[in-house]
Amino acid sequence: MREIYDIIIVGCGIAGLSAAIFLKEAGLNVVVLTKEDESMNTCTNLAQGGIIAWKDGDTPKKITYDILHAGCRNNKRSAVTQFSHEGPHLVFDFLINKIGIEFSKTSEGILDYTKEAAHSERRIVHYNDQTGHVLQKGLIAYAQKINIPILHSHTAIELKTHNQNLKDTHECHMSREVMGVYFLDNANNDVMELFAHRVILATGGIGNLYRLTTNPSSATGDGLSMAYRAGAEIAHAEYIQFHPTAFYNKDIKGFIISESLRGEGARLVDHQHKPFMERYSPLADLAPRDVVTRALYQEMKKSGSEYMFLDIASYYHGKVPLQKRFPKVYSTCLQGAVDITKEPIPVVPSAHFLCGGIKVNLVGQSTIRNLYAIGEVSCTGLHGANRLASTSLLEGVLWGKKAAENIISNFSKTEFTRLNVVEEWEKTMRNENFDTQLCLQELDFIKNIMWNNVGIVRTKNGLEKAIKDLQCSHERIMKYWNEYRLRKDLIELRNAVVAALIITRAAYKNNKSSGCHYVL
Repeated sequence: MREIYDIIIVGCGIAGLSAAIFLKEAGLNVVVLTKEDESMNTCTNLAQGGIIAWKDGDTPKKITYDILHAGCRNNKRSAVTQFSHEGPHLVFDFLINKIGIEFSKTSEGILDYTKEAAHSERRIVHYNDQTGHVLQKGLIAYAQKINIPILHSHTAIELKTHNQNLKDTHECHMSREVMGVYFLDNANNDVMELFAHRVILATGGIGNLYRLTTNPSSATGDGLSMAYRAGAEIAHAEYIQFHPTAFYNKDIKGFIISESLRGEGARLVDHQHKPFMERYSPLADLAPRDVVTRALYQEMKKSGSEYMFLDIASYYHGKVPLQKRFPKVYSTCLQGAVDITKEPIPVVPSAHFLCGGIKVNLVGQSTIRNLYAIGEVSCTGLHGANRLASTSLLEGVLWGKKAAENIISNFSKTEFTRLNVVEEWEKTMRNENFDTQLCLQELDFIKNIMWNNVGIVRTKNGLEKAIKDLQCSHERIMKYWNEYRLRKDLIELRNAVVAALIITRAAYKNNKSSGCHYVL
């Protein structure tokens, strides 16, 4: 008999683990899959700045205004309202009181609220500049405490849907439905399957489709690509947020210089150490990320430089020494021969966050029956055309909870007779000798196309060229897919080219510049 779970969750960042905890404590049989060798390898773990939390004097109305302003009012209002009213309280009710997260406090013993770009209030709690790491660690510990199984080195390949069934022709007349996941056991490259009555995708983002990114190498658009192939609707895929300030260093790649440095007074300066953000926005260095990113892009282009600088040494007036307020930024920059207490930090914009994704409703349901998507891979409509800083971690918690509550209150099982007729993955003799170097070359090809043509500033001609080049890449990759035995890197490569095409086609169709999508 095939093993059937109530819920399979693909991804073990803050969204996936939050949902798993709510579901497990409701008595449902849940399993978490991750393609990584250990649970800390997530986008969540790399998040530095913090998370929006409830605070006396702040209001849902203020939070709503800031989110809409940052998102160029392309947001889904009901999603913003839900987030603003319910989200901030979850920091206390779930993260602090249940999971046991301890955020940084002032010398008086109260939470140290900070501010980031486009926020009208100091409403962000943090653990110095390692907030994501502390959250990830705490959620993993709690998941282990309540015995949630996390299957490492299990790379999801495809969603199991009823229309893959060739044994019962009646299935083709039914609405599209997800019944589980095909996955690769990375240890031996065997294709396996798991059945479930519900599947939640919490696979994170797409940053590794770009040459410069703040994301881990695992961010190859897996969930977006799988959902698209299964027939799910995708929304706002053209809105790719670039983080304005990643550390520019030849040896240290993709390290974020947290936006909270600017919240604590840091200024962006050119190579003559002159601030320049006042020329681009009345909010200056605390303008929304898309504005700051384009300002950096223009300054770099004008000067012919590959980077600008962020100066915290000259402008920080906090009570806590920089080394203690930003220990991770301090130590990492020091490894790159930059002392942030004495000199400005070289920075460059880098691909950071997918503001769109798998289209879902207010409880995380996709347009396919039994398939949910939460966290960065989803498009709730919360972010509109540009994400407000420090919303993403809270979005993961809130929609993890919402999806879990919806599943719990409406749970029903797919009939075993229907699951039993879904065919196994077709196993054929394949060539074992796929060249790893070839895989890397194809991924580099995709990264360069995306960086040059689907990046910070876009043109119709560039987007048209990118589509043609990506289509050629897709043809080559599918030839490898059909010829060679599956491996993790080949699965990621196929997902990457499919996700790149989704993003580029969406960008080409949208002629209106807004937020992260800027077309000349």
